[in-house]
Amino acid sequence: MSEHKHRGEAGLREDLDALAIPFEHFEHEAVFTVEESAGIKAAIPGEHTKNLFLKDAGGAFWLVTVPGEMRVDLKALPGAIGCKRVSFGKPEPMLELLGLTPGSVTPLGAIHAPPGSITVVLDCALAEADRINVHPLRNTATIGLSGADTLRLLEHWGHAPMIADIPALESE
Repeated sequence: MSEHKHRGEAGLREDLDALAIPFEHFEHEAVFTVEESAGIKAAIPGEHTKNLFLKDAGGAFWLVTVPGEMRVDLKALPGAIGCKRVSFGKPEPMLELLGLTPGSVTPLGAIHAPPGSITVVLDCALAEADRINVHPLRNTATIGLSGADTLRLLEHWGHAPMIADIPALESE
């Protein structure tokens, strides 16, 4: 796995160019929560996202990207993605696998993950969206690209992304 090194944002840019993927880039102050990013979201068109870094009971890692306002039903999720019970992954494996810290999680972190080390799941609404907004490996910027192009990038990096109908908690 020695050829698999952390390529960072420069590597991400190279791959966007190599695949001729159109995207829009926005710089902004650091955001850590969906609430903090409300003002930024208002200024950036497209679907906003929320990312869950999870570990299943079998020890496998999952990165699930859903619409920003969705509250995921973690009890029903395993049935939707085909795994055992899930819990939130710890910061250490997140850093090791994805090169990311909590607050900067993005499906684009898969650029650093060896193929097969994590399953990246995109909610079907995002996979079909013309524009989804994700962090380009840091929470001081956002890039907008299509769901289809996000999947192309993941495949380019050797991953087999999954598209799933992620179960949401009913709002009270």
